[in-house]
Amino acid sequence: MTEQETITGGPRRGARTKFWIGGLLIAAAVVYLIASGTSAAAQYYLTIDELQARPEAVRGRDLKISGAVDGETIVYEPETLTLRFTIANVPGDLDEIEAAGGLAQVLHQAVNNPQATRLEVVYIGPMPDLLRHEAQAIVTGRLGDDGVFYADELLLKCPTRYEEAVPQQAEG
Repeated sequence: MTEQETITGGPRRGARTKFWIGGLLIAAAVVYLIASGTSAAAQYYLTIDELQARPEAVRGRDLKISGAVDGETIVYEPETLTLRFTIANVPGDLDEIEAAGGLAQVLHQAVNNPQATRLEVVYIGPMPDLLRHEAQAIVTGRLGDDGVFYADELLLKCPTRYEEAVPQQAEG
C-alpha cells in the first residue's frame, strides 16, 4: 500500500462510495417505477355526473368512466369498426348500489330513467359480445371538445350473466 492510499483511504473508500451512490440510484429508480405504476393502476372511474360537473378540468386527460349501456342507442359500423352507444349515469358508491338493490337493479333504473345524465361513447374496434342493454360499461379514453367520449378501451360487465340460478328442490 502506498503512502497516498493510506492517507486518503485508498481505492477501497472510492469503491465503497461508488457502490453506495449506485445503490441509491437503483433504489430511487425502483421507488419511482412502483409509484408511477401504482398510480396508473389505482385510477378509479368517474361517474357521468362527476364528469359533467367539471368537463373543462378533465378535457384532454385520460379518464375511466362507468355507466349503464342504453341498448337502443347501439350503432355498429362493421366497415369502419366504429361503435357508438350511450351510457347512463350510475352511482359510484358501492353502499348506494347495494341499498338500491344491487348492480343489476341500479343499471336497470339508470337506463330507464329519462332524467339520468347520459354520455355518448365512440369506440373503434370489434363489436364486444357482452355489449347489450343494461350492461355496465367502463370506458377508458378522452372527452372530446364535442362532448363525446372517445374510448380507447371498453370493459363490459353484464351482472345478469353471472347471477346463479336458484337450484330447484327435489320433491319427495
